[in-house]
Amino acid sequence: MATAQSKLSVAIDSLIATLPPESEVGIAVYDLTARDTLYAFRDKKLSRPASTMKLLTTITALSYLDAEEPFKTEVWAQGVIENDTLKGDLYVVGGFDPEFGDEGMNALVGQIAALPFRTISGKVYGDVSMKDSLHFGSGWAWDDNPESYQPYLSPLMYDKGTVNVVVVPGVNKGDTATVDVMPTSSYYTVRNEAITRTPSEGKFSIDRDWINNGNEIVIKGNVDQRKTRELNLYSSQDYFMHTFMERLKDSGIDVDSEYSFSTFANDSLSSQLAVYNSSFQAVIDQILKKSDNLNAEALLCKIGAASGKKSVSASDGLAQVNRLIKRLGHNPLDYKIADGSGLSNYNYISPRLLLDLLIYAYNDTQIFPRLYKALPTSGMEGTIKNRMKPGRAYKNVHAKTGSFTGINALAGYAQAANGHIIAFSIMNQNVLSGRKARIFQDQVCEVLCEYVE
Repeated sequence: MATAQSKLSVAIDSLIATLPPESEVGIAVYDLTARDTLYAFRDKKLSRPASTMKLLTTITALSYLDAEEPFKTEVWAQGVIENDTLKGDLYVVGGFDPEFGDEGMNALVGQIAALPFRTISGKVYGDVSMKDSLHFGSGWAWDDNPESYQPYLSPLMYDKGTVNVVVVPGVNKGDTATVDVMPTSSYYTVRNEAITRTPSEGKFSIDRDWINNGNEIVIKGNVDQRKTRELNLYSSQDYFMHTFMERLKDSGIDVDSEYSFSTFANDSLSSQLAVYNSSFQAVIDQILKKSDNLNAEALLCKIGAASGKKSVSASDGLAQVNRLIKRLGHNPLDYKIADGSGLSNYNYISPRLLLDLLIYAYNDTQIFPRLYKALPTSGMEGTIKNRMKPGRAYKNVHAKTGSFTGINALAGYAQAANGHIIAFSIMNQNVLSGRKARIFQDQVCEVLCEYVE
């Protein structure tokens, strides 16, 4: 009689046989409760992980960083306040907070406006020295611009360096459509040429001149229903500083319109005027539940900065990722890791490496609760909220997705019918139908959740 474990193997083997013959898959499965390998198929084969790379970044961060230490954006003065004037310079020091938005901007400006001065006689600087000047990651596709999932990276980020454009058709045919862009800032301009229910106007589009780094948002063509699009803007640090200066003036602070960038050096005339924090958990929740590339790259930078260096690059964070890989008994030279988000075309890891990271995280009581909380839940939330329902896997899988053209991956934890917790990693490669890959992965998860020892 076949054992439960062999039944599981037979079931997964039969599912693999249904995949397109031109595609490949690697799978690694481990029973964390029984401490037993349940299944392995090409588990050491190198694959492109897509966004499951975010598991490496997040688990590394939870291993080496203080999870109570927030992401900070600070405002410092270098000078003295006399009467109603700050006689000196203002520095906005970026801490690469990827969750900094309107709430953060208004909080910083509000704290400054509450201070006993109405004029700044000196200059206003943005300090982006925490990170090198490379605004895209290694191996990112140039023509993914101006998608919001590929932001311009900077230690000073405002609303993830993006805008959300909403276009609503008018009442009558031929009316100019209504356009709303958020957040509000004069940093960008809008050209609205969208016409209501008029096919002769051509195909509808929302774009900007990203090839020439232009920030004029152009909306044109025929619009017959509500349309939305998120776009990145060129130069996140300028977007931040321009909006900051605008809000300062709106709050009644008399300040020169011009700003520049310089490194803040704390001295005897320095004092902190304002600070805004985003929690570590909020950042990793966004990384895993929403597969946020910006948050992953910001976290990688924070990992690198933990070494004590004043200015870091992606390579400093990746050095810590490789350090953890070595701790797990793997050779970092066996893999290629180029960024923290998985957006790079250069990344190559194995299902086995991902599985060993998941096992490591599960066995660490400081890491696992934070990681598990941040993972999407099947049929409920995050990037798998519409998957695995109904069925045994519904609500019983907590896992990270990864998708690229021709690539689809899923890795995380499943709760089996016998109450055991199972770690798994599935990497589908060379499969142009993402739908087929996702169905396959969901079926594998169903098998895992039905498992009885």
